[in-house]
Amino acid sequence: MVAFENDSLSKLCSADQIRLLDSIDHLRLQGINNYVSLPQIIVCGDQSSGKSSVLEAISGVSFPVKSNLCTRFPTELVLRRTPHISASVSIVPHESRSESEQKALRGFQEKLGGFGDLPDVMEKAKLAMGISTHGKAFAKDILRVEITGPDHPHLTIVDLPGLIHSETKHQTASDVELIQDVVQGYMKETRCIILAVISAKNDFANQVVLKLARAIDKTGHRTLGVITKPDALVPGSPSEALYVSLARNQEVEFRLGWHVLRNMDSEKGASTLAERDAQEADFFGEGAWTELPLVSLGINKLRDRLSKVLLGQIASELPSLIEEIDGKFTTCKDQLDKLGEPRSSSEDQRMYLYHLSQSFQSLVKASVDGTYSDRFFVDAKTEPGYQRRIRAVVQNLNEDFASDISLHGHYREITESPSRMPASSTFNSVQNSRKKPTEPVKITRSEFVKHIEHLMRRTRGRELPGTFNPMVISDLFLEQCKPWESIAREHVKKVCDSARRFLDLVVAHIADQSTAKSLQREICDPTLRNIRKGLDEKADEFLKPHREGHPITYNHYFTETLQSARREKVKEVISEVLVDFFGVVIGAQSCVDGIYDFDDLLSSLTACHDREPDMDKFAAEEALDCMTAYYKVALKRFIDDMAVEVIEAKLVSTLHTILEPVSIFKMSDDQVARIAGESEESRMRREQLTKQLDVLRKGLETCKRFVGLRIGGGEHQGDSQDM
Repeated sequence: MVAFENDSLSKLCSADQIRLLDSIDHLRLQGINNYVSLPQIIVCGDQSSGKSSVLEAISGVSFPVKSNLCTRFPTELVLRRTPHISASVSIVPHESRSESEQKALRGFQEKLGGFGDLPDVMEKAKLAMGISTHGKAFAKDILRVEITGPDHPHLTIVDLPGLIHSETKHQTASDVELIQDVVQGYMKETRCIILAVISAKNDFANQVVLKLARAIDKTGHRTLGVITKPDALVPGSPSEALYVSLARNQEVEFRLGWHVLRNMDSEKGASTLAERDAQEADFFGEGAWTELPLVSLGINKLRDRLSKVLLGQIASELPSLIEEIDGKFTTCKDQLDKLGEPRSSSEDQRMYLYHLSQSFQSLVKASVDGTYSDRFFVDAKTEPGYQRRIRAVVQNLNEDFASDISLHGHYREITESPSRMPASSTFNSVQNSRKKPTEPVKITRSEFVKHIEHLMRRTRGRELPGTFNPMVISDLFLEQCKPWESIAREHVKKVCDSARRFLDLVVAHIADQSTAKSLQREICDPTLRNIRKGLDEKADEFLKPHREGHPITYNHYFTETLQSARREKVKEVISEVLVDFFGVVIGAQSCVDGIYDFDDLLSSLTACHDREPDMDKFAAEEALDCMTAYYKVALKRFIDDMAVEVIEAKLVSTLHTILEPVSIFKMSDDQVARIAGESEESRMRREQLTKQLDVLRKGLETCKRFVGLRIGGGEHQGDSQDM
């Protein structure tokens, strides 16, 4: 096998920086890059801008540079330091591929005998991806070139497909969009260092890569511009002067600045990297390029810059990397906890359910008690956080119910404004004038009294004139509380829906997805349906006396309300008497001379109660006051009954019993298997999560060793032992 040694590779790592760079590669070797984004270098540029030549100069690996072999897919070069020398090429299929396509592409595995074999292998990879002259032009699949050896640094460099300005005969509009999506996806990874390659053969203002880099990395914090093919410029021309100005970071400013490279001339045949470097040194040793700092010229200086930039990027991203790994570690652990231990036997499955039931009861009781300290409850300001607090939800729904039924629970509402209906049709029109079930019929007191008179004439019994049949109160109340039923049933529905959402959240929190669905289907949903049925029956029980019985109350509030109504009526009549007697407005300050006959005043006040000569109207007034007073008493009682005896007793206080530990041991083996039986998908998921958790744990430990590391001068703070 041909050795893969190349001095250019080692120049990306200095002695002072090797410890931190090695640690990042160690994370990559552990596979953590499958779960979090690690710092890497991506090479981006317009088609034929010289990207592949830049990549070859940086890495020492010969990538195809001929126009007919331009990059048709992302190529990921993975350099790893191991005792053994090896090189392999594989394909990582894109997630948009079908399962059969993914399986076929994963089977693409090629061993390299040397760097020179890479172009041929890439051609094979293109065919495997379906890229051909008459087929599709580009693919989102990744060609992974992995090279290991004792002299290699730990580094990942990605060469991306060249950006296309517009569609051509061989490149469609969809190709243009596809490539931009791929390149932008890599650029948006905030830990990537963007090498924006600009060809001096074209106006840089028109090159797509520049627009994308400036749009995504707005501050230029992680973009390094690279100018290629400067030898194509006419010496002393305005174009050369413009590109020199660009290299000075004066035209397009990047925080990381610009660098100029002279590409290997592929048209003059193959040459070695040493010959390429010598030609480049000669070129930059004369002309306008001598005005630029040496640090901005040539491949050797670029390697040094990349080493420092990569190190700085790793150092700056280390805190956020630790935070991200820690977050994903916690999430992974939670998912693994939900899956529980492997459960192939009935005993294992039953024990798993037993532990779930304990967690279920604990969370439900905490929520019902209003103790929201568990991390299950998350932020109360979010909708999921609020839905997890079932006590708060029920309290608020009960208050809404009390408000709604107080505002809209009465069939008729006495108002000051007279209705627009003929007096002769008051009774029938009032019954048919409700436009919406929740809106009370507006009616004046005089119209209501006329309606009651009409009702009393049709229900007359043996009562004397000026009195009323007690059953009239029952008829009036039955009509007045008619909206209670629909409002009460809507309240029950809202509370049950909230309870359902709450239980779904609890079950999803404690169990894996498959078991959670089974618990909902087998336990929660059937139990909630029974509870809902019980709630409706209990609500009917409290509605029944108001719909069918006669008014009964021993609450003194009824008498007080009735007496208060009568006092208000007497006060109104007495006010009229005083106005008539004194000829003044009650409440106005005035001085009236004259002698008043107080005997006449006393007689007038005494007779005020008997001013209603119409005995039927008098009886109707009394009946209206009695019904109104009783309605207020009954409404208060009904609101409390719904909250306490229906919602609290029949639902809230029973939620924790839906999945009791003792019920687990009463289940049949078949039911236990249906709920907690482990599918092949769950077993595979546990294996993946176990591997992921181990990788994340080791990655977290590795990163934390470098907290406090001082970049520069090779000085370290804290523990700096080798991994």
